[in-house]
Formats: sequence, C-alpha cells, structure tokens
Amino acid sequence: MTDSKYFTTTKKGEIFELKAELNSDKKEKKKEAVKKVIASMTVGKDVSALFPDVVNCMQTDNLELKKLVYLYLMNYAKSQPDMAIMAVNTFVKDCEDPNPLIRALAVRTMGCIRVDKITEYLCEPLRKCLKDEDPYVRKTAAVCVAKLHDINAQLVEDQGFLDTLKDLISDSNPMVVANAVAALSEIAESHPNSNLLDLNPQTINKLLTALNECTEWGQIFILDCLANYTPRDDRESQSICERVTPRLSHANSAVVLSAVKVLMKFMEMLPKDLDYYGTLLKKLAPPLVTLLSAEPELQYVALRNINLIVQRRPEILKHEMKVFFVKYNDPIYVKLEKLDIMIRLASQANIAQVLAELKEYATEVDVDFVRKAVRAIGRCAIKVEQSAERCVSTLLDLIQTKVNYVVQEAIVVIKDIFRKYPNKYESVIATLCENLDSLDEPEARAAMIWIVGEYAERIDNADELLESFLEGFHDESTQVQLQLLTAIVKLFLKKPTETQELVQQVLSLATQDSDNPDLRDRGYIYWRLLSTDPVAAKEVVLAEKPLISEETDLIEPTLLEELICHIGTLASVYHKPPSAFVEGSRGVQHKRLPGSAGSGESVESPDTGSAAGVSDAPPAVIPSQGDLLGDLLNLDLAPPATTTGPPPPTSSGMQMGAMDLLGGGLDSLMGDESEPLGGDLGGSPAMGAGFGAPPAAMPASFNAPVSGGLDDLFDLGGGVGMPSGAYSPPKSIWLPAMKAKGLEISGTFARRAGVVQMEMTLTNKAMSVMTDFAIQFNRNSFGLAPAGPLQVLTPVSPNQSIEVALPLNTVGPVMKMEPLNNLQVAVKNNIDVFYFSCQYPISMLFVEDGKMERQVFLATWKDIPNDNESQFQIKDCHLSSDAASSKLQGSNIFTIAKRTVDGQDMLYQSTKLTNGIWVLAELRVQAGNPNYTVSLKCRAPEVAQCVFQSYEAVLKN
Repeated sequence: MTDSKYFTTTKKGEIFELKAELNSDKKEKKKEAVKKVIASMTVGKDVSALFPDVVNCMQTDNLELKKLVYLYLMNYAKSQPDMAIMAVNTFVKDCEDPNPLIRALAVRTMGCIRVDKITEYLCEPLRKCLKDEDPYVRKTAAVCVAKLHDINAQLVEDQGFLDTLKDLISDSNPMVVANAVAALSEIAESHPNSNLLDLNPQTINKLLTALNECTEWGQIFILDCLANYTPRDDRESQSICERVTPRLSHANSAVVLSAVKVLMKFMEMLPKDLDYYGTLLKKLAPPLVTLLSAEPELQYVALRNINLIVQRRPEILKHEMKVFFVKYNDPIYVKLEKLDIMIRLASQANIAQVLAELKEYATEVDVDFVRKAVRAIGRCAIKVEQSAERCVSTLLDLIQTKVNYVVQEAIVVIKDIFRKYPNKYESVIATLCENLDSLDEPEARAAMIWIVGEYAERIDNADELLESFLEGFHDESTQVQLQLLTAIVKLFLKKPTETQELVQQVLSLATQDSDNPDLRDRGYIYWRLLSTDPVAAKEVVLAEKPLISEETDLIEPTLLEELICHIGTLASVYHKPPSAFVEGSRGVQHKRLPGSAGSGESVESPDTGSAAGVSDAPPAVIPSQGDLLGDLLNLDLAPPATTTGPPPPTSSGMQMGAMDLLGGGLDSLMGDESEPLGGDLGGSPAMGAGFGAPPAAMPASFNAPVSGGLDDLFDLGGGVGMPSGAYSPPKSIWLPAMKAKGLEISGTFARRAGVVQMEMTLTNKAMSVMTDFAIQFNRNSFGLAPAGPLQVLTPVSPNQSIEVALPLNTVGPVMKMEPLNNLQVAVKNNIDVFYFSCQYPISMLFVEDGKMERQVFLATWKDIPNDNESQFQIKDCHLSSDAASSKLQGSNIFTIAKRTVDGQDMLYQSTKLTNGIWVLAELRVQAGNPNYTVSLKCRAPEVAQCVFQSYEAVLKN
C-alpha cells in the first residue's frame, strides 16, 4: 500500500495516540507513527506538541526514519527553539557516523535550522564535515556555510569558515568545487565589497578543470562565477572561451545560456581581426537556434535573451532569419517576441523574405499579432531604405482590405514613414483620407490629423477634414486634441485667408473650454505667437523636422551592457536591471562588460556604443521623494558600527509606533524646516517631478568622428593653474540650544583627501553633563551616511564646547529631497533625541576623477539634449580666467580646455558627482566685466541649480 493512507485519517484524540506510538518499543510502529506525524504536518495540522517524542526517535540507525525526524525538526525548530537544543547532541554524534549519507544529512539539517541559539553548537561539527574524507559530505557542508552566513555572518567570519570555503575551490572533486563556488557567490552577493571570490588565473584554471566533470547545476554556478572575472589580456580571454565553448552543446538550456553569457562578455576583449573571433561568432548561432525547438516557455526565455544578444551583436544570427518565422501553433507571447527579433535582423539581403512573411501575418486572426505585424512592416521600411517602396505598397494593399484595426495600424506607421522619407510617398495621402471616418483609436486619429496638417497644401479639402474632427473636440483624447490644435495652426499658416475662423475656434476651445494644462499652455503659446509675430510663428510651427531614427526601441547602451552580464537570469527576461525588481537590492551589484580590445572601438552594431572608459558604474538613480521623514522614524539610534560595505537595508514602511524615543520630536523638525538652514548656501527646490528618471551614463557615440565649432579648442593648452584647496563654507548654527534642551550644534561640511566630513561644534548650554552621543541621517538625495560612530570621547560639561569631525560615505539609502541638498539629521544624547535639517554644498560630492578626456567631453556635450542646458549669471566676481580655473580645480571642477574669442575667455569644464552623474560646463569670463556666465549641461538637469550655487560659492570665497 502507498503512503497516501497517512493523509486520510482525521481521528479525534489523534495526538495522544501518536504520542503513545512514538514511544513504542517496536521500530516498525515508531516509523509508522513518525510518518503519520509528517503527514499531519504536511496538511497543516499543528503537531508541535509531539516535539520531544519525535526528537527521541532520532537515536536510530534507520536512515529513512532519521530523514523523517530531521524533516520534522526543520519545520518546528523555529517555533520551539528551546526544545531544538535537545537535538544538538544527536547532530554532533551523527556528524561522526561511519555512514557518509548520515553525516551529510546531519550537516544539511543543521544548516536548515535557523535558530540563533543552536548555531554556535554547530560550528565544530561543520568544521569537521568541511574537511571530511567523503566528497558528498564536503559538498553538503560547503552549502551549509552559506546558510549559516545568512543567519549569523559574524560567526562564520570569526570561525574562519570563509577561508576553508576558499580552500575547497582547489578540491579534487568537481562537485565540491561547484558547491564552494555557489556558496561563496551567494555570500559575496550580500557583501558586494568583500572580494571573497578572489579570482586569479590559477583559480580560473581550477574552475575550468572542474567544469567538465560536475553536474549541470554545478556547471551553471561555475560559469556564472567565470562571468564575473575580467581577463588580463586577449590571450587569456581566448583561452577561457576555448574551454567554455563545449558547454554550448549541453542538453540543459540553463548551461547553454550561462556559457553564452561568458562568451559574450569575453568576446569584448578579443580583437575583431582575430580568426578565432569569427569562429566564435559562428559557434554561437547553432546553440541559440536549438533553444528555439524547446517547449514554448523555454522558447520565450530564449527569445528574450536572443533579443539582447542581437542588439549587441546582430552578426551572430544574421543568417538565421528563418528560425524566427512564426509557426501557426506558437503561443502569442512567442509570436510577438519572434516578430521583434525578425525586425532587428532585417537587412537588405533578407528583406524580401521578411516582407512576404509579415504580409502573411497581417491576414491572421489574432488581433494583437496582426497589429504588431503591420507595425513591423513600417519599421522595416524605416530600417531598410531600399525596401521602403515595397513596404508602402504592402501597407496600401492592407488598407484596401478595409479591416478596421489593420487600417488604423497602417496609418500610424505610414506617418512614421513620412517622417523618415519626406516628399517621397505623399501620393498615398488620398487613399488614407478615404478611410478617415473609420478611425476610432486615438493613436490612429492623431496620426491622420498629423498627416493632414503636415501636408495641408496638397489636400484640397484639408480644412473640411480637420473641421470634422473639431465637432467632438471635448470627447477626444488629449493626444488627439493636441495634434488637432497643432494641425489647424499649421493649416492656418499655409492658407491664412480660408481658415481664420477655424483657427480662432480651436484656440478658444483649447484655452477657454479645456481643463488640460498641456492643451491650454500650447493653445496660449500659439495664440501669442500668431498675434505678435506671424513670421516667427511660421518658423517655429513649420520648422523642418529631424528625420526619425531607425531603431527607436533599442535598449539604452549602458543598460544593455548590464543585461548582457545577466543573460540566463530573470533580468534578461524582464529587460530590467536586478536593482529594479529585487527587493532590498542593496546587495545588487551593477555589472559592466570589459572594454573592447585593440583600438577601443565599439561593437559593429551602429547603435550600441560603449562608454566604459568614462564611467565605471552607471550613475545611481535618485528615486522620487516619498514620505518627508521616511525612515528617520525607524532609526535605531545606538552608535552605528563602522561601515565598510553598504549599510543593511532599512525598512521601507514607516512604523509610527515602533520608536518610542521620538515622542513629539516631529514638531521640532518641521519647525526647523522653515528657517534658512544651510549657512550662506541657500538652494531653490529641485525642478520638476521628473527627477526619478535615471540619468543615463555617458553617450553611445564617443567613437564617431567628431567635427564642429568646438573642435579647434581641443588643440589648445588650457591655462589650468594649480588647485588652491577645496572650498568649505563657514560654520552656521544648525540646532539652537533652546530647541534641544541646551545642546547647540553648529557645523559645516568639508572634503578632505577625498573624504566628505561633517565638522561640528557641540556646545552644552544646559546645567547637566551630556554623554552617549549618537547620530543618524534620514534617506537623502545622494545617499550620505555616517562612515562610523560619532566620536565624542569625553562627557561635555556645562558651558563646554567640543569639536567633532564625522567622516561620511555615500552608500546610504537614497531618496530625493527638496531642496536636493537637504539633509535631515537625528542626534541622540543621554537627555533626548533631537532633529534638525541642514544643507550641504554639493561641491562636497565632486570626486577627484572628474576630469573628462577632451574628445569625450566634446562628444558628450553634443549628445546631451539642448533642453538639459541651464544658464546662470555669477555677479560681482573679480578673478581672471586662470585664477577662476585654479580656484575651481581645488573643488574638483576641472578645466579641460580654454579658448579666447573676441577678448572673452571660455573655459570648458567637467565634474563628476559621487553617484556617477557627470556635469559639463562652459564658463565665460570677459576681462573687465565682473559678471560671469556659466552654462551647465547634465543628463540629470535637476542638479544644475545646486552645481551653480557651488560655482558661485567657490568663486566668491
């Protein structure tokens, strides 16, 4: 009979009966009883009352019974920690059992019992098992170290288990090596700066040797570990690739993808002209194609990864177009993914094939798929110019089918084709206008209105067509309303006499009858333009539009680099970095591809430049500000331990009641906020709510040939003087004594030898002695946090002042503040907890490696949109350009070049913030004029105001 019988009984008084059976002398009866207990536990009954009786059954030679008891123990040890200690002796005994299976079972169970009281007893048995003669026991013990580290990291480090784990990498058994690598990788992920896996050529050689002989999951751990290694040169890179390549033919798709990840990373180091480089490209295609013959779920994961690979190196799969053709029985999610890759691989050589397929897909029954297919035809036209005419005629054929959603999608993509090839295919406009009445989707209506407005001079009845849309103006979506407003203004500028009434009607609808601020603002702008300067209006509204780019949906290059390093993981399926979806992602490291070999040129694909030379890590994203006080309420104000790595994640929820230290502390903090807090440095709030957008890393096109008006200045010297020391503002009172029961804190910030310091004077104006000082910061825009405890070594007597310098780091939790450089601080002493806000000059965060290469500066300046440029005036400054340059360099604002035009000196400067954001500047200094002009360009324009304040403070002090 099967074990299912154990799940069917529901007798009353069952616990009592089981207790009796567990204490029976007969072994068989005992085993039956334990099976019944496990069955009850599995279906959710509480059998914790039997804990002592089950633990007594551990003293047995029967392996099956022992496994069952251990299973019970793992489940209930957490709720019965005191009882669980009873089992410790048995563990210790079992770890010395002659049977290796029992030794391994004991050590595995020990790792699964997450009870602090027990862990110290388990160190000795674990140490023995790590050096056991049987590899099965050693490999189990290796994983146990990682589990123990999760419960008590300090204990594992003190006991020297990490060093033993490192020694296991040289073990003779490949499975032990794989588990040691897995354990070390797991521990290293939670401690990114620990450098546990010290990879060097000798270690890599051992890992590659073990790779051939261990199980498939062992191979995955080893390959993932190899992917974190950066080879010394292209020869080492080639040698590793040669030894990893055989994994591409493995039956397990996870092994294949891990191998692809390693090869994709190390290919960056190989020169393109190397024969082996071409061979490797050819070897990568077949395994990826083979993944597409698996079941649909695996196909989907493979396709998401292939999508990344194709964006990075399209040449790998350029001859494999046919495998991405859609099968009739593919699920929709696979079909859509395949379509995406087909477009990425489309080229002049295969476009005829692709178009024939896409036309076929457009007659399918699945609406989503048909829509995507029609869009794909348009994207092909934009990507492969030679095919544009065929694409347009295919789209016209589809419009003739009169299938509503096909017609609408076709019109949307034809609008894009007009943007790409102006004055080429306008003959089709008449056909489009015939279908105007059938359009009911906002995107299609907006596209049609854009076409009518853009080509109004070629459409005789353009005014009638646009008037027909005006009748239901308020029922239209915002997208359509905005497009209609612009189209009618264009029409008016082209045919002013016939359409005056129409333009007045739309302007009054937009400005007087609409609630939408975007629509109202655009209406007012047009109204003022038309009424004050019609010629300027014509230049603005009818300006020549830039051609749209071929690939608008490519992943941003730095993100693509990071995702390539995560092939085969969830990040490669979501197309998001791990930090975007892993909760408490303090341990998530940003990975980057190594710099390419030889000339440093980028990969062949024109759309994926790499900026690895400029920024070692992508700039941190500054999240938008949530609650004003955020985690200040959850702070544990004991003196913090010195932090070398990032601090542990703070709780995100705001638990009001959790912290009785605070009392009514909130009111004082709110009161402080209204006062000017930052000494001389004010600071208007950061602009806009768009601060949550991640500032991109450096631009993609550094290797493009660069020419333009700035070129000549990069041949000049630059008059850069010696730095004159970093500026530090004078101290100001942050916390008045009357608000802090007699404690007065005044302070400032300084950057000394690359370290940010908070320099404070603590004055005791009370009648009693003050001791036990501790400090904590709330989350802030740049992650500022104390790098150690507040060192107040002696009690502060009444009327005594004491100077304290607190070193800071920038690895704390991040939250956008208003203003950006606002810092909320909690200080505790033996009397109470006090709160204050202060503002730090952002120049404290300018790092020492903020000097950009000249060519890089030029390319970056051109690459940052002009909308991100801010201009400021610095008044009453009487320094020469050389003196200004020298002064700024002292605060890590570096002059890259200087030129003089018409007696005006122009200094081109760069600086870099601690979170990786670059700021580029042009400072104009006119001899005899005390007013300077500074233009700042940055991918996160919100920092410009604070950077300008730092410029002003540095130059004027």
